[in-house]
Amino acid sequence: MSLSKEAQLRIGAFNSRRYFLRSCFGGIGAMALGGLLHGQASPSATLGTERSSILDEVPRAKRVIFLHMAGAPSQLELFDYKPVLQRYDGQACPPSLMEGKRFAFLSGVPKMMGPQAEFKQVGESGTWLSHHLPYLSQRVDDICFLKAMHTDEFNHAPAQLFMHTGSPRLGRPSMGSWMVYGLGSENENLPGFVVLTSGSDPSAGKSVWGSGFLPSLHQGVQCRAQGDPILFLNNPKSIDAAMRKRSIEAINEVNRREYEMVGDPEILSRISQYELAFRMQAEVPEVMDITQEPDYIHALYGTSPGRISFANNCLLARRLAEQGVRFIQLYDNAWDHHGAGKGNGVVDGLANACRNIDRPIAALLEDLKLRGLWEDTLIVWGGEFGRTPMMETRASGADFRGRDHHSEAFTVWLAGGAIKGGLSYGETDDLGYYGVKDRVHVHDLQATILHCMGVDHEQLTYHFQGRDFRLTDVHGHVVKDILS
Repeated sequence: MSLSKEAQLRIGAFNSRRYFLRSCFGGIGAMALGGLLHGQASPSATLGTERSSILDEVPRAKRVIFLHMAGAPSQLELFDYKPVLQRYDGQACPPSLMEGKRFAFLSGVPKMMGPQAEFKQVGESGTWLSHHLPYLSQRVDDICFLKAMHTDEFNHAPAQLFMHTGSPRLGRPSMGSWMVYGLGSENENLPGFVVLTSGSDPSAGKSVWGSGFLPSLHQGVQCRAQGDPILFLNNPKSIDAAMRKRSIEAINEVNRREYEMVGDPEILSRISQYELAFRMQAEVPEVMDITQEPDYIHALYGTSPGRISFANNCLLARRLAEQGVRFIQLYDNAWDHHGAGKGNGVVDGLANACRNIDRPIAALLEDLKLRGLWEDTLIVWGGEFGRTPMMETRASGADFRGRDHHSEAFTVWLAGGAIKGGLSYGETDDLGYYGVKDRVHVHDLQATILHCMGVDHEQLTYHFQGRDFRLTDVHGHVVKDILS
């Protein structure tokens, strides 16, 4: 019996609505899981090619711990000592520093501001370091400071995206996602890319650890130092492990049939995420439980179990590194020191922020060495841009003891696997305004990080919307002078 045209239209509309709803709820489920879980895959499975095609050379590091100070710390109060700038303190800014430049808040004729910190040379390398970092001063001979970093962006969200995804716009994969996509994970029971935050999320939001156009199983998993390490990881009441396993097997059977029908690769990601979630239930709570650490370790880091803190996150980073997590990302959101509010300038605000991070970072470096993880762990520290040598002046004419955003010069430091310690690479001018020697662009930093992991940044690509994309799209040079 043939159907009338009207009946055919009704059935077509019904099927369209059913497909739409199925797609929507599947997508919502995948997004919810994507924020919670993360699957693994071998490099050959993810790349669809031989692993050797992306390798630059034998990797010197197996994992990265990236310490991002969200808000952009002032290099002029921490690492880039400028005694000449002190002589200009309080004087009107030369017009040449303002002409043709774009700033977030500077206007009119701002005043120059000398360093608001005391500096001294420390370590055998004689590195100039601020009094705000007494613990780190004991580790400077392990560190390489890149003092002439520059970026393309001068506002927080796009600059954070640029630092971590290679683009100031939403939609690109983060560095950790690229790393796990290219190299896979060393532990099938844990995410390959873990994120830990102290303070609020960075200005760019969770996109800075998103997978972009890569399969969603490669995005970062945000863990917590307080409460359940991952939301909804534990089984609900009356659901035991056997029932959870049967549920996942049933769900994944449905997903496999769905994949056979529509061929959407995200369904495979969903299957991997469910399976990883089940495996994580056994391992994650133990790994994230820092109460297992002895008292002397808590004293070393200055940790307080049960609280959310940067110190706790540094200790968690070491524990995750021990368990083979490929990329460990820490965000500390306390570094936007414009000086417009009480305690928010480069005097009090910066001092408070440094007290929270100085001791645990030094402890992390020492702990990695003691446990034999130093040579194959790359540690990266930095913000999204730098700070101006001028005092911030708003349109109202008010002066604040803070500094505006600055894209032309800032400091990032690296340590550990493949990096020369006790080195200061690059120089800025006498005012700390421009890089004048050995400048390093954000894409150069990204290329160098990948190189330390044995990856050729030009070969690690993903075909999307008609062309090949990469993290350093399409610039970047490895800074070979800093490699050991």
